[in-house]
Amino acid sequence: MGGKETLTEAGKLVDNRISWRGDSGLEDGSEANLDLSKGMYDAGDSMKFGFPMAFTATIMSWAILEYGDQMNAVKQLEYAHNSLRWITDFLLNAHPSENVLYIQVGDPEIDHKCWERPEKMSEERPLIQVNTTFPGTEVAAETAAAMASASLVFKQIDPSYSNSLLMHARQLFAFADTFRGSYSISIPQVQNFYNSSGYGDELLWAASWLFHATKDESYLSYVTQQNGKTFGNWDSSTWFSWDDKLAGTQVLLSRLMFFGSIEMSTVENLYLQMYRETAEVLMCTLLPDSPTATSERTAGGLIWVTEWNSLQHPVASAFLAILYSDYMLTSRTETLYCSGNSYKPDDLRNFAISQADYVLGTNPMKLSYLAGYGSSYPQHVHHRGSSIPVDADTGCKDGFKWLYSKNPNPNIAVGALVGGPAFNESYLDERSNVKQSEPSTYNTALIAALLSGLLTTSSVVQSYT
Repeated sequence: MGGKETLTEAGKLVDNRISWRGDSGLEDGSEANLDLSKGMYDAGDSMKFGFPMAFTATIMSWAILEYGDQMNAVKQLEYAHNSLRWITDFLLNAHPSENVLYIQVGDPEIDHKCWERPEKMSEERPLIQVNTTFPGTEVAAETAAAMASASLVFKQIDPSYSNSLLMHARQLFAFADTFRGSYSISIPQVQNFYNSSGYGDELLWAASWLFHATKDESYLSYVTQQNGKTFGNWDSSTWFSWDDKLAGTQVLLSRLMFFGSIEMSTVENLYLQMYRETAEVLMCTLLPDSPTATSERTAGGLIWVTEWNSLQHPVASAFLAILYSDYMLTSRTETLYCSGNSYKPDDLRNFAISQADYVLGTNPMKLSYLAGYGSSYPQHVHHRGSSIPVDADTGCKDGFKWLYSKNPNPNIAVGALVGGPAFNESYLDERSNVKQSEPSTYNTALIAALLSGLLTTSSVVQSYT
């Protein structure tokens, strides 16, 4: 965010601050007579996956809504707006009619047989869509969440654009909810890359954002009545990620309990309290000296969930912790209780700081996992454009020599958060070590969101509107 996303921006670049990036993917969408040239390449490849891209946009919006003042103070807010809009422009164009959403540009089987700069791509870039015959509830709902949250970001600065986003968000949510079905079942080939574990969380997440964006009571009823009971997983903490939005939904709906000025029924109030209590279960899980603290941590204190892209979950958890800490501070809620023990907002902040510090170099490897930050950071990031010299005249196949080169990347992917360490806290700095060395757009959005929250204390706004 804040301009760093230009690393992965596709299309005809505007005000490009990165010398080794240029225009690419200009024909994307042409087979359907759509302009899908914008958006973000997912990670180190040249794929556009709509599901994680939409999640990236939702996180960017959330961070801007909560911490935009801090971004503005360090002159990054305009860049953040531009990066967000680059994605939402793509998402709007990818939704040409109410019940059709294009969710993928490119074929990963073709894309991954090449190692080339995106500016040099010449391979076929086929499209995949979800529709009423082949539904994709989770990706349609996540896209609705992205548009609803972004509509709040742009409400004051571009009202007509905001209204367009909100109209599409409403349509996509209705499509997602009416034609329920997992995109992983409708389109089995997506299982190899962004396989979904279920769509209930995205429905609640999207409805929550739509309520914040519209104050339409029907969306609040949606999350607090039968759908909440069915999908809410109350009293059980989950890990926030591109695949699972429950923890984010719980924290977002907790906002209404901390700052709510709306009239709501007793039933709605009761079930919102369930969301807040479940958010607090997660907070107690994260605090290292809580009686219910998770034991899933490395020796160095990093939250540990999975060896593939290991930093996503700790950074996402830390972002939720800093939000909850700031909600407590802003609402003058002094105490969080964990099995009888009491904790302060600062305890949550200190946990978030510990995860950020680990990412930025306070770890056994003494390595910053954020490219370009600190004195020691990964030199062989799994990223095509970063690894190939700008003046290299290479095509699809002959570019693989750059993948396997022992030389450091000639172009530093500044701001890219790589996958992260192993459980034993080792890191093998090789491009072919994909699970550790590949960055992703959502990782970068999450670390930018976390660091924005750590710039200040208790600065969240009480209302997004």
